[in-house]
Amino acid sequence: MSTSIHVELWQVAASLVLVAIAIAISRWRQADLERDIAVATVRSIVQLTLVGYAIKLIFEADTIWLVLVLLAVMVLFGALTARSRAKNVPDAFWPLLIALAVAAASTLGLVVALGVFDPTPRYMVPVGGMVIGNAMTASAVALNRLGDEIADSRPRIEATLALGATAREAALPIVRRALRSGMIALVDSTKTTGLIFFPGTMVGMLLAGADPTDAVRLQLILLYTLLGSVAIAGLLATTLAYRNFFTPAQQLRERVGAGT
Repeated sequence: MSTSIHVELWQVAASLVLVAIAIAISRWRQADLERDIAVATVRSIVQLTLVGYAIKLIFEADTIWLVLVLLAVMVLFGALTARSRAKNVPDAFWPLLIALAVAAASTLGLVVALGVFDPTPRYMVPVGGMVIGNAMTASAVALNRLGDEIADSRPRIEATLALGATAREAALPIVRRALRSGMIALVDSTKTTGLIFFPGTMVGMLLAGADPTDAVRLQLILLYTLLGSVAIAGLLATTLAYRNFFTPAQQLRERVGAGT
């Protein structure tokens, strides 16, 4: 039997004690993270509060078009955020935008088509946020690795090209390693789910009073949805982005620095 959970503002404020502990530890050990922790805390309060009101309006409107607009905005900002982390990849924005859009559309479309979730705001907004967020993180990690490795492997790549290899053949080992880097975190967390940690969705359902079996089944669906989205986004991002390092004549560009 489900029960609703009501959280008071004073309880949220009280939880800031844990933030203060994190800041104190950083200061004590001179980790120099105090400012980052403070900024992250303030931003999380502002952003989540605004998103909460936006989601409330979308739920009340109960129209799929507002959901699609919100998901599109998530994809756009996800691509912009990931681009800032992939500074060594030229013109990284468009590969990232395409990767996130295709990953979100394909995975969300599949779970709706299979009848796992209804195409309503209550399901599409939270699931879409998880899908796009994980795809963004994986793509950013993959492209960051891609940019660093191509910069470090420039002599070997040029030697491979000089021997007659195509740009695809010269970059393929690096693209593979970049894709692996982007996917490995979620793959490892999926391996240890239920043994080392309980995922957020499962915990939330249990706290709300849901049947443990239902919580487990829903969590499994979400894990597989996220794994699919991460794989699709990582594959597309690396496949599209590595081409930006080469000229149409299959030569490595002179400058393979910051993305635009």
